[in-house]
Amino acid sequence: MDRKDFISTLGFSVAAVCTGCLAACSKSGGSTTSPGGGTPPASVNFSVDLNNQLLNVGDVQVNSGVILARIASGNSTSAFTAVQVACTHQGTSINYIAAQNQFVCPLHGSIFSSSGSVIQGPAASSLKKYAINITGSTLTVTG
Repeated sequence: MDRKDFISTLGFSVAAVCTGCLAACSKSGGSTTSPGGGTPPASVNFSVDLNNQLLNVGDVQVNSGVILARIASGNSTSAFTAVQVACTHQGTSINYIAAQNQFVCPLHGSIFSSSGSVIQGPAASSLKKYAINITGSTLTVTG
């Protein structure tokens, strides 16, 4: 292969790779997002056994489109929070960062308080917050 053919082939290969990268990074692509923001679950009702789950501050559980996080010690309702797991910006699953007591979207960096309020965008809408009830060692999330 001569130099001209090599450079031509290399150019097409680089262009193909760049096209794939740009498609993967586009706003509408990706399996963890939905255009226009995340829609919260309409109806939620699930329980957690506090003797076996969410034992430590910072522990989280995702169930039925809700992220449930232990934000403090003890088994009172104020020691937990439950919000929709889909970011209101583009629907990416959020993470709970215990050290900051905040929810963070890994896609574009939106930050939400433990109650779901927007601290930093690009998200403009708060996360839906769900009711928590505790009876004995059973925590129930509804909404």
